[in-house]
Amino acid sequence: MGDSPAFADAAVAVGTWIARNVGRMVYGGGRNGHMGVAADACLTAGGQVLGVIPEMMKAREWAHDGCTELVVVDTMTQRKMRMIESSDAFVALPGGLGTLEELFEAWTLSSLGFMNKPVGLLNVNGYYDALHTMLGGALAAGFMKTEQRNCFYSSESPATLCEQLLQPKLR
Repeated sequence: MGDSPAFADAAVAVGTWIARNVGRMVYGGGRNGHMGVAADACLTAGGQVLGVIPEMMKAREWAHDGCTELVVVDTMTQRKMRMIESSDAFVALPGGLGTLEELFEAWTLSSLGFMNKPVGLLNVNGYYDALHTMLGGALAAGFMKTEQRNCFYSSESPATLCEQLLQPKLR
């Protein structure tokens, strides 16, 4: 859960915003971590939650049993593909290895044109500042194009980020 209550507070804000403005959240189907907190907040605020979880994780009792719909798949790859197909946008909350892996996959698919769905970083307490610095270095060193670097949104505010990601849908 990280070392600051601000991370969980941001997850609550994202889940609540999704419930009130979009109506449905899609995520990896777990009951733990910030995404579990966001799912709970979405449900509490009256939203629907689609969770997608591999059988192995469900068997370990990691599944969120309160999801409106829980889809069980065989592999992590199937999980990510189902989430990508079912989502309109992607928000990376502060998190660990799984969060970073999913962030980079969504960002890569978007930057290469395999999907046209926005990706955003919720930069709570400067969590993603080092990533921004690294990406600036990759751009300066010629490993990345400006269009690729600018292929995601970033904000410290959950509401601002969510509004940026879904702005075309809200018009």
